Amino acid sequence: MENLFPCEVRVQRFTNVRHRRTHIGGKQYMCDICNKKFINSSQLTVHRRTHMGDKWYTCDVCDKKFSTRGNLTVHRRIHTGEKPYPCDDCDKKFNTRGNLMVHRRTHTGEKPYPCDDCDKSFNQSGHLTVHRRTDTGEKPYPCETCNRRFTNSQQLTVHRLTHVGRIS
Repeated sequence: MENLFPCEVRVQRFTNVRHRRTHIGGKQYMCDICNKKFINSSQLTVHRRTHMGDKWYTCDVCDKKFSTRGNLTVHRRIHTGEKPYPCDDCDKKFNTRGNLMVHRRTHTGEKPYPCDDCDKSFNQSGHLTVHRRTDTGEKPYPCETCNRRFTNSQQLTVHRLTHVGRIS
């Protein structure tokens, strides 16, 4: 029998059952603002905070605010330097499990995000998204100063530096 769940998540039974829904189309709760879908109503509730600007969790070091406790926990690691996720293949350590998983692909060569229009594949979903935007000409990141638009947030961040020190 074909393995329908190739990621082989090894977590608590409840979480694993919920995770399996992502593979079989179990995302039945949809955001009415951006149409993103979620497995349960609590995930949708947390997601909606991003649209409403609700940020209930504040960093006690720098006062930056976050919409989820988990995001605050990860952020705090910037201040503490904590990197609890070591790579088994090299000496690198990571502040999130997700960053470790992406890093592991550098050792395995895995590129699980193929482009539907060409033969390229990517090791991160965000790289595929940027690739698609490049092909379509989509530039969703506008500069607030000059209204020039960019394909990804990193390009916008670098561009913003060109405005530093200029007289408006």
